[in-house]
Amino acid sequence: ESGVNGLITPCHEYKSFAIAAELNRNQLQSKFACEVIRFASACMNIRTNGTIHFGITDRVEDSGWKHGQIIGIKVKEREYYVDALDYIEKCFCENVQEIARKCIHPPVFVEVISKDSQEQRFVVEVDIEPTFSLVKNRFFEVYLPKYNEGSQKVTLTKDRALYQRLGAKSEPVKHNDLATFIQGLQDRDAQREKAELSSTKAHMEIAQNLGRKLSILLNDGKSYMDDSLRYILVTNRCEKDNLNYINFLMHLNIFCVFDFDENSNVSGLYSKYKEHHATRPFFLQDFSNESKTGNPPAQKHLCLFDQTSWIFCNGRSEFLGDEKPCDENTWIRTKKKYLKKAITRICDEILPKRSFIVLFLLLSPVQKPLVDTFQEFYTEMNGTEYIVCIAESRENYMKWANLAQASCSIETLEQCSVVGMKLSHVDATIQTMLPSTAQPRHLPVSTRGLCTLPSLEEEKLFSLEILCADQCDDIKLDLLTEKEIQEIEQNFYRGRKIIWENFWLADKRHCGEIIEREACKDASKLLDDILRGGRLNYSVAKLKIFHHPGSGGSTIARQVLWKRRKDLRCAVIKVSYSPATVCEHALAFRDYEEKEISHCLPVLLLIEDYDEDYLEELRNELMDAVATRKINSPRPYFILMCCRRSNDPERLCKASPLDTVAVTHKLTDSEKSLFRTKLEKLKQKDVKPEFILTFVLMCEEFNETYVRDFVGHILQDIDRSSRDTCLMRYVALLNFYVPNSYVSLSHCEAFLGLGVYTERKSRAYDFKSHLSEQARMIFIELRESTTYISSVQIIHCLVAKEILHQLSGNEPQSQLAMTLLQEKTLFENRFGQEEFIKFIRHLFIRCDKRSRGDNTDTLFSPFIEHVCKAEDCEKAIAVLKAAYELLGKDPFFAQQLARLHYNNEKFKDAEHWAGVAKFHLPNDSFILDTEGQVYR
Repeated sequence: ESGVNGLITPCHEYKSFAIAAELNRNQLQSKFACEVIRFASACMNIRTNGTIHFGITDRVEDSGWKHGQIIGIKVKEREYYVDALDYIEKCFCENVQEIARKCIHPPVFVEVISKDSQEQRFVVEVDIEPTFSLVKNRFFEVYLPKYNEGSQKVTLTKDRALYQRLGAKSEPVKHNDLATFIQGLQDRDAQREKAELSSTKAHMEIAQNLGRKLSILLNDGKSYMDDSLRYILVTNRCEKDNLNYINFLMHLNIFCVFDFDENSNVSGLYSKYKEHHATRPFFLQDFSNESKTGNPPAQKHLCLFDQTSWIFCNGRSEFLGDEKPCDENTWIRTKKKYLKKAITRICDEILPKRSFIVLFLLLSPVQKPLVDTFQEFYTEMNGTEYIVCIAESRENYMKWANLAQASCSIETLEQCSVVGMKLSHVDATIQTMLPSTAQPRHLPVSTRGLCTLPSLEEEKLFSLEILCADQCDDIKLDLLTEKEIQEIEQNFYRGRKIIWENFWLADKRHCGEIIEREACKDASKLLDDILRGGRLNYSVAKLKIFHHPGSGGSTIARQVLWKRRKDLRCAVIKVSYSPATVCEHALAFRDYEEKEISHCLPVLLLIEDYDEDYLEELRNELMDAVATRKINSPRPYFILMCCRRSNDPERLCKASPLDTVAVTHKLTDSEKSLFRTKLEKLKQKDVKPEFILTFVLMCEEFNETYVRDFVGHILQDIDRSSRDTCLMRYVALLNFYVPNSYVSLSHCEAFLGLGVYTERKSRAYDFKSHLSEQARMIFIELRESTTYISSVQIIHCLVAKEILHQLSGNEPQSQLAMTLLQEKTLFENRFGQEEFIKFIRHLFIRCDKRSRGDNTDTLFSPFIEHVCKAEDCEKAIAVLKAAYELLGKDPFFAQQLARLHYNNEKFKDAEHWAGVAKFHLPNDSFILDTEGQVYR
């Protein structure tokens, strides 16, 4: 028996209950309820977990028992004990009866075995768990039921009492102490909340080592599987649902199986194994010391299956090889005799020591013969060093362990056992150790193992780009040429967004390592802080990365994802899908193949170049979904890693330093050294600087003079009248003024007169071959992740700015935009048209906003503001009118024309354009506001 110990560790109270267990129903129930309710009230008021045990001696009298000795009680009917808790509604105050029901768990009946008796006895246990969310600000006074011998009726005590735990006893609070005790509730609530958070965190940390434990135990200390070990499998009934998750057994080097499933040869493990190895012949193996040419009793079911003996241990007369009936004791003795003989021959005569592992796979409730088998192996092998037990069900494991402790301690068994890991996770984890070439994709699970992610399940989560624990492991390196590997690496250093293959090839040392900037380390530290939890525990946390355009912010975000892919569930959000859809998929992704949703791994979701309203809507959707589950956790369910371009990332970081990282073009001294070293290594591979232009610019910290000179060098002798130079100017115009813009490959090919392109047909030509040398250096191809459209853009927005300046000559940008608007080939090309029109609209009407990370809040789009400032407002009005006509008389272009006119005091024209916009959208609040501004 024990007192309060940290609130989460249960205190214990014992009751022998030997006499009460023999009483009639009313007497038994009143006595049982009285003890439970008094103990429960005391635990709930102190806020501690507790367990009261009936069938364990609580005081030493003349009974001959020791204090705390397990004696067990006879249980006539389990319902007597279960129904006794109906006294809760009679004994607790009405306003806390439902809470008491939730805190007082139903009775658990633990069978206990005595060596001296075959009589069935139990210890009956009732757990009390007063969770913070249930008992906060409550106290629990109770009546207690008493059986009156005279009236033979149950009555309640006259007054309610408030109980507390004092040492190992449940005592009433004295009347004079009641006020002080109740005033202390708030402090006890705070202690309980803190204890629950600490306990949950500790539990999650402990549960994370099962994957490694399984790997080490099953491979004799190695992290991979080979043919050096053989396995002896001891198992019991395999339910039909579990047959899908024992595929790993088909690949183990199994020498012998002790099968305790009576239906194994029909619908169990044996039938599945036989089906998998259908082409292999059967043999007979004699494990007895009798003549090998005879047919002794045990020989009938010691059949060798391609060097694998399968011993059916549950068939009765079949096991004996005797069709004559026999009594139960003869059957048990004979079966134990042949089991012992088989085990002795395996361990002493057939297999060398340390060359095999005995694997106990507990798939269903355990019977004693299986435990006898363990004890025989334990004796023959002198311990558990080469014995492993796997059990998904802790209940099955505890029954096995309790019976097996006759041979060794529970602690020793725990060291060689993997308990609580889903069988599907065991299967997936072991299969990744196998020397197989075709591996399915896998996700990490809370037990630190893995689960399989079939393509069909992944496709259901279409709004997420999922990063698996073994991402890219299916790449056949022997099929990749040195040129292809070099191209993957150079594409990144030319300015293309980093892909998972870059990280994978670097990890495998097939290309140079990827530089880790200081900001990446900062982001990783902030993520660790979020995962550790703190005073402010959010179910959906945010980690923000603001970066100068082209400074490597996206690379840093993906580096963080890549490094955490094996211990968190990681994915990239496709922002083309609604927040509701992303939320639904994110929850399904988190819960997938997990046993307890309260202990799932946090999900790290990368969202890039998002709209602030979209992010807030998504966060609210996720928080609402989590709130409905009512689960306390010290770690967040989801971490949104928000990565966005900004012209002033340091200002945004300063505004929120605890969850924000700034990435700039400026390199630290240590970063400069890393970049210089990397550049030298690339040059040693005969890579020309112009083919890794973005990386070279990064090394120079995007110095304006360097960029200007570099671009000038590339554009030297360019044919300014050619179609691809014209295309370069159009793309530069969009890339400089519209963040993340691009032009589809289909549009480019149509513009260059290369024919209509569709994704389905094979390429009849190489797009690059039709470009000038300068264009090949300036353009990069990419594949948009949400629409899968192949497209091109300038390698960097600062390069786009310089191209726009150097190729324009004396031509104003308004004239370039006018020319672009007249390119029918671009506007009529259907493939990728929606994205192209979106970027054109943004060029003309999307304003800068500080809330989006821009330097300033602008009245008009940066392009229109440039035309107004560098040229005049008439040119801006003219180009906006042309865009209005071309884009189907878009009312928001009319609205911008109204704003541009009234800001330049052209009120009559402003009134006209406000009226035009209102005609198209009479109830739009933005357009009505513009009309009001005109009149004002």
